[in-house]
Amino acid sequence: MSLPDFFVAHKREVLTLTGEHLWLVGISMLLAVVIGVPLGILLSRRPAWKSLVLGGSNIMQTIPSLALFGLLLPVPWIGARADRLAILALTMYALLPVIRNTYVGIAGVEAPVRDAAIGMGLTPRQLLWQVELPLASNVIVAGIRTATVITVGVATIAAAIGAGGLGEFIFRGLAMVDNNVILAGAIPAALMALSADLVLALIQRTLVRTHH
Repeated sequence: MSLPDFFVAHKREVLTLTGEHLWLVGISMLLAVVIGVPLGILLSRRPAWKSLVLGGSNIMQTIPSLALFGLLLPVPWIGARADRLAILALTMYALLPVIRNTYVGIAGVEAPVRDAAIGMGLTPRQLLWQVELPLASNVIVAGIRTATVITVGVATIAAAIGAGGLGEFIFRGLAMVDNNVILAGAIPAALMALSADLVLALIQRTLVRTHH
């Protein structure tokens, strides 16, 4: 069976697994942004913590995904369901680019700009929301782009623990030694990563035009 024929014959399963993959990536990225951006802001206020937080995130990146899934299995509540475990692991992988770029973006705001804003009477909160975050937004979105592409790829491994997603086709194809089945999972995952990167790139370019 050719690849197009496989897609036609299994279109419902392809759509279902693509939906599962999107859900895993979407929830993980939402959590990574909700956790990572505030952490990056905190590091810009507490630079002494930078080595600890970024070092811990770097260590997470070095752990092989299957090994991380295995380490998280015994964790109460999390290990009880494969999707929870996968989302936690994917969130941990996505955190580093988000934290690092948020910190770098805010730390990169020039001192004269900050001094001028403070001289105009802006409070620390107003300085963050009206000056620092808008100027850092381009760098922050770049981190989210990187994290999203990483997460789409790593999410294929989630099928190994029964969390679903397009990795189901990849693992099934490996077991069957069938390239068409492998590609049925790999191609939609690649298209998903490229589409997400394109959308975030457009957002990034819009932010650059807005703030420069």
